[in-house]
Amino acid sequence: MRYDLAATLFNNPFPGYRSDPMFPPSTALPDLAGLSRADLEKLLVELGLPPGRASRIFSLLQRPGYSNLEELPVKGEVRRILAERCRLSRLRPLESRTAKDGTVKFVFRLEDGALIETVLIPENGRHTLCLSSQVGCAMGCRFCLTGRLGFSRNLTPAEIANQVLAVLEHMIACGVRRATPRELVNNLVFMGMGEPLANYRNLLTALEILMDHRGLEFTGRRVTVSTCGIPPRMAELGRDRKVNLAVSLHAACDSVRSRLMPVNDTWNIDALLAACRAFPLPGRKVILFEYILIAGENDSEADAHLLAQKLRGIPCRVNLLPFNECGELPFRRPAAERIARFQQILRDAGYRTLVRQSRGGDIGAACGQLAGAPEPRPMPS
Repeated sequence: MRYDLAATLFNNPFPGYRSDPMFPPSTALPDLAGLSRADLEKLLVELGLPPGRASRIFSLLQRPGYSNLEELPVKGEVRRILAERCRLSRLRPLESRTAKDGTVKFVFRLEDGALIETVLIPENGRHTLCLSSQVGCAMGCRFCLTGRLGFSRNLTPAEIANQVLAVLEHMIACGVRRATPRELVNNLVFMGMGEPLANYRNLLTALEILMDHRGLEFTGRRVTVSTCGIPPRMAELGRDRKVNLAVSLHAACDSVRSRLMPVNDTWNIDALLAACRAFPLPGRKVILFEYILIAGENDSEADAHLLAQKLRGIPCRVNLLPFNECGELPFRRPAAERIARFQQILRDAGYRTLVRQSRGGDIGAACGQLAGAPEPRPMPS
């Protein structure tokens, strides 16, 4: 299904969780899991409770260990009012699978029955968590299984933040120990299902929750937001939140990129790169450009030279990701020699360029493989 992207983003970009008909009636109660500390303070005032308790309550709710409001170690009257007038959502994995390389893919069933996937990637004693921001995706990238699903809805701030808490609780249950809950996961990357900047308001709230020093206190250098290229939202992100920016580029000329990524028909490469040049980069920060190499599509020497020319003047790093082949898509991975030549051309042009081998390919957890479905189970005999 094709979407009018501009209309999707700017006419009705943020379906709220109270008005979205796909949510059950129980969500008419405010979900404390999706409130920033400032919004929680406002809610306490509305409930006739001391706003000064917001910091402690927020800290309890945004760390692993509490699954319902009746468990909160706060004064009885406060706990009673919260339990009667609010709700606390949590995610529990419908399924988790571990790849040969240690990558873990979690499938979560949301309250309306929709499925999303979250991926935990271990590497040298550190962990990166890849988060989803939407159910499906409207961008329709030809090389991405999530794009084939189409767009269902945005995730709420609670559904975004709860992915982190659910994975932290899984790690703790598996015996992983660190000094603080935040240290269990070193980096958050919004590279899962959906286009984060197309769910901008809910993304910002989730970032405020996850980066709050009274919660999990992720810092901006530990959070990366990836986008397929929505310049107006990129400008807002640069203004509203100091995080790392990753841009899914995947082609150096408009004809190829439009064929692979329909978003390019709305904002072409020059518009996207202009937004990258305007994006504020404090200190020695750079923009990460992600480039999936697809045999016969975007992997020629001419493509590499044009990419080097286009990126001139942008402080950046380039990650080359050889395409993850799967039966559902017609594309193929380039030969190793072609990948190496592409990398060398960019390096010779002065760009730090890495070839990233995607993790978790054997369980459908690699880049472009998230399709929101649990592993098929055998029928009972």
